[in-house]
Amino acid sequence: MTKKHSSISFLDIESIPLLIKDFLTEKIEGFENQLFNDGNIDNQFSVKAREFTSEKRALLFDVLSDQYSGVQLDEKQKENLNSILLENTFTVTTGHQLNLFTGPAFFIYKILQTIKLADSLNENFPDRNIVPIFWMATEDHDFEEINHFKTESNYYETKAKSGGPVGRILVEDDFFISEFEREFKDAVYGTELILLMKKAYKKGNSLAQATRILVQELFSPYGLLVIDGDDRKLKSQMKEVFKIEMLHQELYHSTKNMVEVLAETYGKVQVNPREINLFYLSETRNRIEFEGGKYSVVDTNISFSETELLEELENYPENFSPNALMRPVYQETVLPNLAYIGGNAEIMYWLELKDYYAKIGLAFPVLIPRVSLLFVTEKTLNKTEKSGLKMNDFFKNFATVTKDILLENNEILQLLDQQGHELKKGFDDISAQAAHTDKTFGSLVNAEKTRQLKSFERMRKRLLRAEKIKQNEKLGRLENLFLTVHPGKNWQERVCNFSVFYADYGHEWLQSCYEEIEVRKSELIILSI
Repeated sequence: MTKKHSSISFLDIESIPLLIKDFLTEKIEGFENQLFNDGNIDNQFSVKAREFTSEKRALLFDVLSDQYSGVQLDEKQKENLNSILLENTFTVTTGHQLNLFTGPAFFIYKILQTIKLADSLNENFPDRNIVPIFWMATEDHDFEEINHFKTESNYYETKAKSGGPVGRILVEDDFFISEFEREFKDAVYGTELILLMKKAYKKGNSLAQATRILVQELFSPYGLLVIDGDDRKLKSQMKEVFKIEMLHQELYHSTKNMVEVLAETYGKVQVNPREINLFYLSETRNRIEFEGGKYSVVDTNISFSETELLEELENYPENFSPNALMRPVYQETVLPNLAYIGGNAEIMYWLELKDYYAKIGLAFPVLIPRVSLLFVTEKTLNKTEKSGLKMNDFFKNFATVTKDILLENNEILQLLDQQGHELKKGFDDISAQAAHTDKTFGSLVNAEKTRQLKSFERMRKRLLRAEKIKQNEKLGRLENLFLTVHPGKNWQERVCNFSVFYADYGHEWLQSCYEEIEVRKSELIILSI
């Protein structure tokens, strides 16, 4: 069905952030132990075993059991769930927003990488149990960011009242299902996709339920467990951390030095810490700010004195929600976690947090940038080869790449380069000789050299521009190839929904993705279909 064509290391892709490259090459001081290798994982076993108590294991088991109530678990899932109670069981985790029907395809890839990482570690450390976990970002409130997905032909969207945690939103607008059915009803695995969508997005289901159904249907044979952080029992473990955050702004102060270092070295930080990195959940999800001696919930009439706030936290911890920077702390508190797999942006804001973890006595995990996958047809690969392109050219400055191809072996370019060199050399020879006659003549010759070289360069650009116009048809073919590889001028995995591939190949496509992912390499994997 698919086969690996090639791969490109993240280190060789221009658009991968320098911070990620420096992390992967151990150029960021203090993060050597957070890079993925067996030695660092082995160290994580020891650190996390000391930190994650049997009481925490029992609570996690209870929460997962409750959240899976009424769900038919695969045998491997049952084994993984029961193993949570064992002191030699650990997790590897990824997380994502509740995008409609999974959103862009990389949602699928990061889960498969997490599963394969767990499988690889289980092979390398047979005396340990490693369980893959998917953390649903149910408390995010940016509904417009997750309420749609794209296929090659269409854009699908659902509508709902936004502002509160997206996981609690109930499906009411399901018009997108009939539209999706119209596009995929004749595909080989179209019926399977349509039934999956109808099951997940049945009216009355919450988006958290819908996402759980999707992930369960696709990944249950792999033993993946899904966790929803919007849970009173889990948040009860965060009372002390949340208390310190609100009273002393510990995260803000602890990350200040690292934020300054990252900003100075890389120009910016991914997420700037706030003084209080928590939201309050009511009908909406709003930031908590301290002002005028009170704790106010932004854009609401809700406010607390310090005593009232601590009382609310003690009695209703579920009403407090971590932001993007506090969520990693929440995850690592409630899970016996070894490693986190995230996109580049995620890894970059995790890097801000290490000093804060040390301050609160929490183990900082190994961080693994998620891999990328690109599916290209044999037809496109053949066209690429005939055009003089290589697949890695699509991940360089493509304007420069096309210019080089259009002008490769070009007689005018060769002639211009040759004459430009001779013109410069001629003036240099005259200048050297003139200086022997009269030193002032040297300056005169150099001035004339500058004037004529500028004139020559203007002529050169005009001739090359004319040559490019002459080759406009070839340029059009190259640009069309670029758009085939980068739909909408973006990476394929950030645009196309998984259904684009699953419709033709079904579960076999998932398995082929799983098999091709190399958990020990940070790379873009290119597969032919």
